[in-house]
Amino acid sequence: MRLIGNLIWFMFGGVIMGLAWFFFGLLAFISIVGIPWGRACFVMAGFSFFPFGKEAIPRNQLTQFEDLGTGSLGMLGNFLWFIFAGVWLAVGHLFSALACFITIIGIPFALQHLKLAGISIAPIGKTVVTKEVAAAARNASAQVDVANLRSNR
Repeated sequence: MRLIGNLIWFMFGGVIMGLAWFFFGLLAFISIVGIPWGRACFVMAGFSFFPFGKEAIPRNQLTQFEDLGTGSLGMLGNFLWFIFAGVWLAVGHLFSALACFITIIGIPFALQHLKLAGISIAPIGKTVVTKEVAAAARNASAQVDVANLRSNR
């Protein structure tokens, strides 16, 4: 079912927003300073091309430790990203979602656009994994949190 959803998605509009992510990635790579944003754009472009069966989660939830993208520098990077590119990609995904909501068949595709609009606001510090890996990472993170809470008693 994921394959069919991804193929229909790609043919009927997913390619446009994927190319938009790719375009912003190329713009970011023009300057040396923009390389981290460009890398995030290319990861999200792949996600935007084929989003069904995948999920973007914080990297620290997957790896169980903080890195540059998930800490305060990542927050600063996401702020700058939002100002220069995030808002435009979010608006593009929102308009695409509105166009998909017109028909009943388009509702699952509109929901994917809304998911991507949320991610386009702050993609730094996130990674794209399958839904199964995301669920396992959330469970592992929750178990660590529970263990930490129990040890603080």
